[in-house]
Amino acid sequence: MKIIARKNQVLIISTLILGVIVGLSSLGLILLLDGVEQLFLSFKESAADPASIAIRPIQRLMSVFIGGIIAAIIWWVLRNKFKPTVSIANALQGNQMPLGSTLIHVMTQIFYVGTGGSVGRELAPREAGAMFAQKWNHILNKIGLSLSIEDQELLIAAAAGAGFAGVYSAPITGMFFCVEILLHRITKRTVAVSLTMSIISMLIGTLVKGFEPYYLVGHQKFELIFLVIVIFTAPIFGMLGTFFRKAFKQAGRLQVKDKRILYHLPAAAFLTGLISLNFPQIMGNGRALAQFSIKANSSKLIVLLLLGALLKAIVTVLTLQTGASGGTLQPSISIGASLGAALGMALQPIFPMITIWQCALLGGCSLLAASQQAPLMALFMIIEVSHLGYSAFLPLGLGVAVSIGTSKLLLQKLDSNSIN
Repeated sequence: MKIIARKNQVLIISTLILGVIVGLSSLGLILLLDGVEQLFLSFKESAADPASIAIRPIQRLMSVFIGGIIAAIIWWVLRNKFKPTVSIANALQGNQMPLGSTLIHVMTQIFYVGTGGSVGRELAPREAGAMFAQKWNHILNKIGLSLSIEDQELLIAAAAGAGFAGVYSAPITGMFFCVEILLHRITKRTVAVSLTMSIISMLIGTLVKGFEPYYLVGHQKFELIFLVIVIFTAPIFGMLGTFFRKAFKQAGRLQVKDKRILYHLPAAAFLTGLISLNFPQIMGNGRALAQFSIKANSSKLIVLLLLGALLKAIVTVLTLQTGASGGTLQPSISIGASLGAALGMALQPIFPMITIWQCALLGGCSLLAASQQAPLMALFMIIEVSHLGYSAFLPLGLGVAVSIGTSKLLLQKLDSNSIN
């Protein structure tokens, strides 16, 4: 009993200390992103101003192109001259995340997104958190306070989720990332550790950026009639999310790691820059495109929204395949939000009472659930980052349920066809 009590005490102390460490790490990455955006794009990103539309178009092009060249050089050197970086999934299997390479790797991700690269920035704080937790486990082992393998894995997964929470002020999402995606285990212990760590990390992250919503949405409540829209559209988002998941994974498998990255990634960056000349919302992790979709209120924008979703999907897949590292959560939300807003506008003549920003959030939430195969994380992420009220739970919850159900059926069919 004394041994169990001591290990529980060590786990509690570790949770608190890592919450602070990961929070400071996430805070540092936030400041790095702000600095890069100010230097390259001459603007400070916010929910009200998510895209660099006030600068000359050529500056956007040169920003992401130069960023792509610099990031390509750094990643080529890291992957060919240093210890290879280790994914969070592999870290949970016991593979060691090298300190120096991992820090440079995560900072390069943030740098490239800050210059306008089309990839998510949420992977970087998660990898940093997991790496710090792994190093903390090593310290405990050396001083004779080692935890069980299961608890060591819990700390790594919880720290990864806390990294996300620190950047996006979304502790429940960070907790679900830990227990739903990484551990696949929801218990009192896993929830308590991961949620506590995420809350501490979030509080530190808000010291600089405050506790403002990541997306600015309307104030209307979700009405019951909106459930009809959910039933009609969620299967579509489930199917599209499944295909995007396949595309993202294929891009990862085919990712360029040799010297070809030195010209492949800059080429993808140049393409992103060319599109940004007339459509700056294509740049970055997807926040600008998602916010544009949320604010859209004219049926004249349907074609632009559909085109934006298509282009965002193409440049994000190309960015990943040509050598960049980064997340796919925010790109998935932006693609889903664009499609959701477009579908809402198309259905508005039949259902004049629907609200377009709600359709955008439904699309982002439902497509994210399918692309990540994580309905709970997707639901709470949209609710937390948008500061939604209780009326959102029923329609968005139904949306992710229908979407993930559709996705599971489609994945089974695709897998059976590939076997045959």
